Amino acid sequence: MNIKKAAEMFDLSVDTLRYYERVGVIPPIHRNESGYRDYTTNDLNWIYLAKNLRNAGLSVESLIEFAQLAQLRETQDVEVAQKQILSDQLEELDKKLAEIKEVRDLLIYKIETYDDHIAKFKAGELKPDNVEKLWERKK
Repeated sequence: MNIKKAAEMFDLSVDTLRYYERVGVIPPIHRNESGYRDYTTNDLNWIYLAKNLRNAGLSVESLIEFAQLAQLRETQDVEVAQKQILSDQLEELDKKLAEIKEVRDLLIYKIETYDDHIAKFKAGELKPDNVEKLWERKK
């Protein structure tokens, strides 16, 4: 598969794919007799992984380290190091998901109580100094 089709497949620019290869986010891509990149299924898997890990917040530096380790593949230490990179990212992602869930729950609460809250303000039942403490609300 050529670079244009690979870029379209993953909604990335051709420049992004060239950059990923140049800096080592993905392993070097085989070139055909004419010198054009010829993406294999394995290459496409690397692009898919890199795109998703970047979207999840993994740094370019960590992706480069991961790809470099994959090219070594000579020792158990390499596999342990790669797995650790993925585990660390999963931990970070889980923290972000928990934070997002907390914000989502707050938004649901605010939407559900909005009309009542505004009505109490308009009726004079609530003043800025006697409103609930959102951080102490029951979750």
